[in-house]
Formats: sequence, C-alpha cells, structure tokens
Amino acid sequence: MTDISSLRPLLAILVSAVAIPVILSLKRRPNVREGVTITVAVAKFAIVASMVPGVLSGTRYVFSFGQLATGIELAFRVDPLGLLFGLLASLLWIVTSFYSIGYMRGLDEHAQTRYFASFAASLASAVGVAFASNLLTLFVCYELLTVSTYPLVTHDETDEARAAGRKYLAYTFGGGVAVLGGTVLVFVLAGTTAFTPGGLEGLATADPTLARAAFALLAAGFGVKAALMPMHSWLPDAMVAPTPVSGLLHAVAVVKSGVFGIARVVLDVYGTGTMEQLGVGLPLAAIAAFTLLTASIIALRQDNLKRRLAYSTISQLSYIVLGLGLLHGQALTGGLLHIPAHAFMKLTLFFCAGAIHVETHTDDISDMAGIGKRMPLTMAAFAVAAAGMAGIPLVAGFVSKWYLVIGALSLDGGLVFAAALLVSGVLNIAYFWPIVYQAYFESPDGHDEKPLLEGPLGGRDEVRADGGDGHESDDADDHSDEGGVPKPEHVDHLSKHHENHEHHGGPPAGGWDDRGWRGGESTWFMLGPILTAATLSLLLGTVPYTAVFLRIVDTIVSNLPGVMA
Repeated sequence: MTDISSLRPLLAILVSAVAIPVILSLKRRPNVREGVTITVAVAKFAIVASMVPGVLSGTRYVFSFGQLATGIELAFRVDPLGLLFGLLASLLWIVTSFYSIGYMRGLDEHAQTRYFASFAASLASAVGVAFASNLLTLFVCYELLTVSTYPLVTHDETDEARAAGRKYLAYTFGGGVAVLGGTVLVFVLAGTTAFTPGGLEGLATADPTLARAAFALLAAGFGVKAALMPMHSWLPDAMVAPTPVSGLLHAVAVVKSGVFGIARVVLDVYGTGTMEQLGVGLPLAAIAAFTLLTASIIALRQDNLKRRLAYSTISQLSYIVLGLGLLHGQALTGGLLHIPAHAFMKLTLFFCAGAIHVETHTDDISDMAGIGKRMPLTMAAFAVAAAGMAGIPLVAGFVSKWYLVIGALSLDGGLVFAAALLVSGVLNIAYFWPIVYQAYFESPDGHDEKPLLEGPLGGRDEVRADGGDGHESDDADDHSDEGGVPKPEHVDHLSKHHENHEHHGGPPAGGWDDRGWRGGESTWFMLGPILTAATLSLLLGTVPYTAVFLRIVDTIVSNLPGVMA
C-alpha cells in the first residue's frame, strides 16, 4: 500500500472535538444545538467516506504530530481496518443523533446539552481509536474514550447510575493499565509499536515467554471493553445509561473499540504467523467460544429487555473474537464483517427497546404480550434484527456467521468451534423469538411467562430499560424516582406524554390500543432511525459488497501475508 500525507485523518477526529464547546454554548437554544450535532455528524461521516475509494485502491492516509521520543510517534493512519471501524462509527452517529432528539425530548431528560457534548467527545475518541497508527496512539484514544463516555453512563445521576459508572471506570481503566503494560513490553521486544500487516518482525524472534505475556496483557486489556468473560459484568450494569447511549456506545463505539483493539493486536502487531508460532490463537478462540455460549444462556434468564440485549451483546462480541482467534481467512472475514453486522442489528434492537420505554413505560419482556398492536413498525424492525442475530438468511448476521462457520470447519479441530456457533444461533432464537411471538400472537390476558425463569435471576428486580430500578431515588435533582410512582415535587418525565398518568409499564387497562402501520406509534425522530438501522441490516445481508463493508473486509484479509484462504 502507498502512504500519503493528509489532514483528513486529523479532521475526521477534530470535527466533533471542536463541536464540543459550540454545543455547550447552545444550552438555551436546543434546536440550534441539535442542528449543530447533526451537521457535525454528517461532516464527520463525509470526511471518513471520502477516503473509502483511496483506501480500497491501496492508499493509506497518514497524519503525524512527530516523534515524542525515540521510537514513540503520535500519528494517525487510515488503512482498511481503521476505515472499517471509523466508517461504521461515523455513519451510526448520524442515525443515533436523530434518535437522541426523539428520545431525550420524549422523556424531557435533564442535562441534554451535556449529553450531546459527551456524545461528540466520544465519537472523536472512537475515530481516534480507529485511525491510530500504533499501539501508543491507540492507548491514548482508548483511555479518552473511557473518560468521554463516563458522563453518558452516569447520565441519570441516580445511585445506580453512579455505581455503574464507578464499576465502568474500574474495569476499563484496569484494562487500560494492562494495555499500557503490553504496549511497553512490545516496544521492549520489537523496538516499535507501529501497526504492520502481518505483524512486527521483532516479536517473531523475541523470547516466547515474554511475547506471550505481552499478548496476554493486550488481549486482557482490550478484552475488558470487548466484554470477554470474566471481564464482562460492567456491560449489563452500564444499561443504566439512556438507550441511545446503550445503542451506539455499548453496541458500537465502546465495545467495538475492544474487539477492534484485539483485531489490531492479532493482525498488525503479532500477525497470524507469530500467533500460530506462539500458540496463543487457540486459547483466545476458546475463551470467546465459552463467552458466546455462556452469555447466551444467561440471556435466557433476563426479563428486563435491555439486560437481555446486554448479554446478547456479550455473546455476539465473542463471535468477532472467535473469528480472530481461529486465524483462518474465512473466519477472519466473518469475524471482521460481524463488526458492522452486529452494530446494525443491535442498534436496531436497542432503539426498539428505547421506543417501547418512551411510549409505553414498558421495560420487562413479560409485560409485552400483544404490544405489536400498539407498536407494529417498531416490533417489525425488532423481528428483522432478531432474525439477523440468530443468523437467519437475508439479514446481516447470516453473512458474517456463514463465513465464521465455514472458516471453523476448514480447520483441524475446528468442529467444536463450529458447533459452538451453531448452538449459540439456536440460543439466539430461544431468547429472541418469544419476544416477537408474544408481541404479535399473544394477548395481555393470555400469555405464558417469559423468560424461562422468574425472580431476581430473571432480572425483573434489576435494572429498568431507562436505567433505574424498582426503588425510589433520593437524588433531589432527578426528574422522577426511576421506578414507579413519581415524586410529587418533580416532573414525571416518563408519563407526562401519556393520557394515563397512573400507567407505569405493561398494557393499560383495556389492553393495548391499535396504532396501525402508518407511524402513529411514536415520533418519526425515533421511528426513522429504527427503520434505517433495520434497513442497513437487510442491505448488509442481501448486497454486502454494494454496502461496501464486505469489500473493506476482503481488502483487510487479502493484505495479510500467509493467511490461509
């Protein structure tokens, strides 16, 4: 590939960073504030998209601040792998910005200006992660992403939100320390931390024990945000955040930064040849297989919709890591393609959960019987995304999982990993199909209980879809008590938009009303992004090359020396 010096990598990062003070200054002008957010999101995507033709034709765009010390450079480079993540994050920020307007205003949320400013900071950090040209630059942006997303995780300012925020920081900063330790060790062993397709030559000849130790530190550090077990428990607790945050940051930017970091380590730090030589690919794949099966089983026990989606995310992220650990061309293709596939599908599912909460206050799956009558378009989009998560053809998840299974079957001993993928697909059907079935084919007074198990283990007494729980909050600044009867001294931001102010979850007296299929179920600020994300899932599942992401993935894999096709 040919490197050319360009300002575009830096501009793609700075455009949203520069917007932060502008957004903060527009606190009293919300329409202008949201207009700035959308304009900046579109500009960011346009800058990233402008580099797609060049990267696909063999060009890498590079911007460097120069060396900080011998062998330590602060630089950004847009190569195919970075483009995959950067294009995805910038595209879905546009969709999420529109959704955020409908969600935040629909609930009359507090601190909306801080929310949009934090979103801009998070996207600047995420694209910095994508375009980092070496481990040190990646580490800096990786930590900035943690800092910028913390205000979003704790947005509700309840005790639960603050506890989740502390846990989030403890896990992710702990992972950051491991990444830094691994980066230093790689530099000592190889003399550089620059990303090189096929891996750093110095690691192939270094002391195997130290090389394995460096890999373990890097994999564990990035594995925290990738939610690999047993480092996963921060993610379900982070569902305390508003749904747009759960959607973009916990289905796209934050968790994908973790799997992206693992991808950089596997492909551009160690390389598949050194990975095989050191014997570290199989343990990584085994941990991923264990995680994807265990998280799917736990998801069956969650009655709270967002918690079920959270455990589904933990499972689906491990599909990506499994593909990377198998070190086979088709498995790598499937794993990398699952980055955008999972993002489109899971964003759709989280958006649907948020719309259900805003419009009906309903958070628990067991309260959703017949809700398809009240929210037909929303549940139809949910059904499409759920089908894709299970690997049903014509949706994005089928294409990526097809490559993963074929890649696993092509390897000696890969049958166990292919079986794990297929069993996980069955479990996906088990925990998604009951939601869709009861939404359209059951009534509130005639349905069986879901999930399979009731009580606290099922999540009914855990976190609500909007982030609260079933207990009153003592925070005098909250708009509501997050879980039941509103405080008389505060505005009830959950029920003020509904005729029945006593209704707080499940069908109202008399059952769900019929809103029809013309969009009367919600505002189009929410329905539009839901249908857009679902459409993207279908496009990637039916015309993956036209949707460009598979072309980018093929370019990544074809540039890897020694990878078995």
